[in-house]
Amino acid sequence: MYHHSGSVAQQAAGATTGLLEPQGANSAEAMAFQRCTWCGTAMYHRLLCPVCQGSDLRTEHSAGVGTVRHSTTLHRNTPAARNVSLIEMAEGFVVRGRVMGPPIGIHSGDRVRLSTAKDPVRGEPVFQLVDEPCRAWT
Repeated sequence: MYHHSGSVAQQAAGATTGLLEPQGANSAEAMAFQRCTWCGTAMYHRLLCPVCQGSDLRTEHSAGVGTVRHSTTLHRNTPAARNVSLIEMAEGFVVRGRVMGPPIGIHSGDRVRLSTAKDPVRGEPVFQLVDEPCRAWT
């Protein structure tokens, strides 16, 4: 009896597991993402391509550098304020994560670098600012 355990659909589904695995000795730059082999769209943590709905995705590793697209400050369920940010990575995909630093000092357009692969509590990537903000009137 033939069992199709090595089918393309299952391989594509298995490719999304372990997205934040360490790569080599430097685990700080270990964010993995998918790229569609049909249209070339980069995406984070997907089973299908959002553009062409293709399931043939290959895993690539990000350099860990990006730009803050949007940042908001949350005051609920925590004793102190924390930020939640959307980071547009240099490879072209967007990921939700946390930027270290005072929440009021994080703005759209700030450059960030991946600091640790995961927040131990929420499981989101953690970033740090590349350049210190130089804003006199914030």
